[in-house]
Amino acid sequence: MSTTAQPANPPVEILVVEDSPTQAQRLQHILEQQGYHVTATTNGRQALAAAQRHKPTLIISDVVMPEMDGYELCRRVKSDASLGGTPVILVTTLSDPQDVIRGLECLADNFILKPYDEHHLLSRVQFVLVNRDLRQAEQAGMGVEIYFNGHKHFITADRLQILNLLLSTYEAAIHRNKELSVARDDLHKLNAKLEAANQELDAFASSVAHDLHAPARHVAAYARILLEECSAGMNPTAQEHLLTIAKAGERMGRLITDLLAFARLSRAELLRTPVNLGALVAQVRRELKPEMKDRTITWKISELPTVEADESMLKQVFFNLLSNAIKYTRTKPSAEIEIGSQDTTAGEQVFLVRDNGVGFDMEYAPKLFGVFQRLHPASEFEGTGLGLSIVQRIVQRHGGRAWAEGKVGEGATFYFTLPTKESNHEN
Repeated sequence: MSTTAQPANPPVEILVVEDSPTQAQRLQHILEQQGYHVTATTNGRQALAAAQRHKPTLIISDVVMPEMDGYELCRRVKSDASLGGTPVILVTTLSDPQDVIRGLECLADNFILKPYDEHHLLSRVQFVLVNRDLRQAEQAGMGVEIYFNGHKHFITADRLQILNLLLSTYEAAIHRNKELSVARDDLHKLNAKLEAANQELDAFASSVAHDLHAPARHVAAYARILLEECSAGMNPTAQEHLLTIAKAGERMGRLITDLLAFARLSRAELLRTPVNLGALVAQVRRELKPEMKDRTITWKISELPTVEADESMLKQVFFNLLSNAIKYTRTKPSAEIEIGSQDTTAGEQVFLVRDNGVGFDMEYAPKLFGVFQRLHPASEFEGTGLGLSIVQRIVQRHGGRAWAEGKVGEGATFYFTLPTKESNHEN
């Protein structure tokens, strides 16, 4: 009994156009694993020449390439009499809706989403190959003029080509949506872990701050006691050492307090209520009276509005700014401090605290609100370097901005903004 040998199907020749060697090798490996014959080129001009020589079964081209992009390559292939029936799959991110229109205009047959996975890539290739003969049997349409994104386009693709391209686009969109859903779920999980870690960190910071406060207070307190009770029998050098210990302990206590307050600001709940700034500033001035004793300070306070804000946080803003103004005018025989506000047309109000103190060089203005940034030595003006950082963080939590202007020896002005009530309601 004899059998007649069946003619073998000719191999599928795929031309890959990809300027990235890594992506080209990966694509070639995936396709060759399925038995396809693959030729790789690195740009559109090279690919067009290779296609004219070898007449591939299918072309897979990246869109973004040097010399000739994927759209132009596809257009050249489709307009070539010897290559017009060759399917072209474009590899794109589909980041712009215009990509679909450009694909239709150049008569592309399908899209592959980049970065691609193996299953999606192979399904697109098989789909195009299966439908190749059916597409060739269809007569080209007369063309249609459409408007998209404010521009006119003339599409001559046939019905099957348009359907395939739009279906591949839809499939790519679904695929991307699934990826985004997975990423969103992962983000929710990470946020939950981050929140738990923040809570643990806050508890740890509170515990450490509490444990450090006690020894810092004890060091400072007992050093002061020794100075008061035993100074008569001490030499001047010993007294100076004790005074240094006491001041260092007190500064450590202030630093621990400020660090803890700064760390908690980003997680503290913002409780917006109507706040009378005139009354708030008056309260802050009363609390700062001990720092003003034996000082001559002229206050100029404009009428301040009522704002919607977190009262305790806003009190901290004015406390830090006024405390700085009092401190840095210490060298002036007659200090002047101004507090005012003004409306703007950008849905926010601007507030200012101005003084005639030592000022600063505007070259260093960007550093003012940084953590531990100081423009004056601690030996001249005490402080932890966190006051303005706390001001900026509170203002930002309210949706505002903070900045400063100054001149050496002529004072400084600190500004911050708060959204108007209408802006708060919109947000």
